[in-house]
Parts: sequence; structure tokens; C-alpha cells
Amino acid sequence: MIRYSFFALGGVAAVVVGAMVLPASAQDQQALVARGAYLANGIAACGNCHTESGPDLKPKADLAFAGGKKFELPFGTAFAKNLTSDTDTGIGAWTEAQIIRAFREGVTREGATLGPPMPVPFFNKMSDDDAAAIAAYLKSLKPIRHEVPDSKYKIELKIMPPAAGRAAPPKTDKVAYGAYLANLAHCIECHTTPGPTGAPDFANHLAAGGRAFDLIPGGYRVFDPSAKAVLSRNITSDPETGIGAWSDDEVKRAITQGINKSGKQLVPPMPYPFFKNLSAEDLDALVAWVRTLPPVKNDVPPNAPLQAYLP
Repeated sequence: MIRYSFFALGGVAAVVVGAMVLPASAQDQQALVARGAYLANGIAACGNCHTESGPDLKPKADLAFAGGKKFELPFGTAFAKNLTSDTDTGIGAWTEAQIIRAFREGVTREGATLGPPMPVPFFNKMSDDDAAAIAAYLKSLKPIRHEVPDSKYKIELKIMPPAAGRAAPPKTDKVAYGAYLANLAHCIECHTTPGPTGAPDFANHLAAGGRAFDLIPGGYRVFDPSAKAVLSRNITSDPETGIGAWSDDEVKRAITQGINKSGKQLVPPMPYPFFKNLSAEDLDALVAWVRTLPPVKNDVPPNAPLQAYLP
């Protein structure tokens, strides 16, 4: 009798099943976008580069994710891309797969290669799930028409290897998961001392600080040790020149509030306004990873107060 009713009322059954499936699919998509929002506005800090800053160094809310921030590099000039869903000046015409390939492998929809400071080598290690979440979130952003100049490089840009099939480490492995989060945050990209060519010296000065960021109109000049340069801090476990003598709470305060051990305010481009959105679990994992950084003695000169960097 049940079998007969099912087939006899097949059309009704299809409607009922459809009504059950669609809300579930919508909920899944909503959860995916929410995860992407958490990552993009938290650990990945996408808006830190992809939103222009005003004279007060704060992001322009009306241009959120619309790109345009300028980076003057020793090997060229880069402009952060418009990540909103505008079809002409943003990525509104891109598929989610094309978006994922761009930030994990460094290839745009048009086949161009992305260059620094886009942290493609770090995002290349991003899991499939998190990559899908960020792409879904970016697709959900309201379109903002904002023309961005093309980046110009004097070096050959390289594409990263395919990244499909990756999974994040289990959260139960706190250090491994913290290292995964640090890759999304590209911590060592900014906090590693530059070598003779200006590129980070990962072999000898990993996370030992000293990379210079000089405020310029609309962005930063990187590697310029000028009078107004902001120097990244030594975050290794060296107790004298790094953070080896800091408590976990002091490290967390620096990450999420931009306040160091002595109570001094840190300055941009440190993305603490984004890192303040980290969950307690993720913050614990990130600190667990930081504690594993081997000590490197590198006494970075202190930065000036924030007001000194304002125009």
C-alpha cells in the first residue's frame, strides 16, 4: 500500500522531496558563504590589501574589497585587484573555480599570472573546502565599479602547481592546524627579514622581522627603509629580540588588538583589525604554531607612534 501510494502520488512526492532538498542546499550555501566571510575577514585578511585606505590608514568602507591599493616593489608596481562581483572591473564574470585557481595557483580568468604581494605561494596550501568557501563569499559581495590599473613587473612571474585535493590538518593537531592558519595569514611573508635582493630570507632569518613598509599615497612602498618606514617585528622565540618572553595572552593581544608586550600600539600593515575576528580555538592554534618558531636574534628598531605615519 505504501509502495502504491508513492508511485501513484509521484508528482506530489517529487514536490515534497524538492521542498526538503532546496532548503538544505540553501543552508549549505549559506554556511559556505559564512565560512568564507570568516576566513576572508579574519585569518586571510583579504581586505587588508584589497581595500584602499584613507589618510587615517583605515580602510575605506565604501570601497571594501574593490582593490586599488598600490604596492611599490623593487621589481615593479602592483595594484590589488577588485574582488567584488562587478562584471566589468571586478570578478563578477568569473566562476568560483576560476577564483580559486587565481588565489591558489596565481592564474587569472584571462590567463595572466599574478605576482607579489599576492601571497599565492601560501594560499597554494589552502584546503579545497576553505578555498571553496572564500570563493563563494567573494561571489556574494555586492558589485562596486572601481577601475584598477594593471600591475607592472620587471621579473618573470611563476605559476604555482595545481592545488586541488588538499585538506586542512585536523584541529586536534593544534600546531599543524596553527601552521595551516599561519599560511592563510601569510605571517612569515611580512615577518621574515629581507635578504640582499629584498626578498624574504626564509633560510636564515625566518620570521625574524625587519621587512620595511613605507606609507605612500594609496598604499605601501615595500623594502624601503626610509624615515617613515614601518618595520615588521621579530616573532621568533628569541627571548631578547623576539617574543620568547611574552605570555600567550600578550601574543594574543598583539595579534588581535595590535598592542605589544609593553602596551605600545602596533601600526599597519599588521592586520589586527581582521585578526580580532578569530575564534578562540583558531587563536590558540596560531599561538601554538608561533611558539615553535626557532629563535633568531634580530633586534629590529622600534616603530614610531602611529601618528608619525599619517600624512
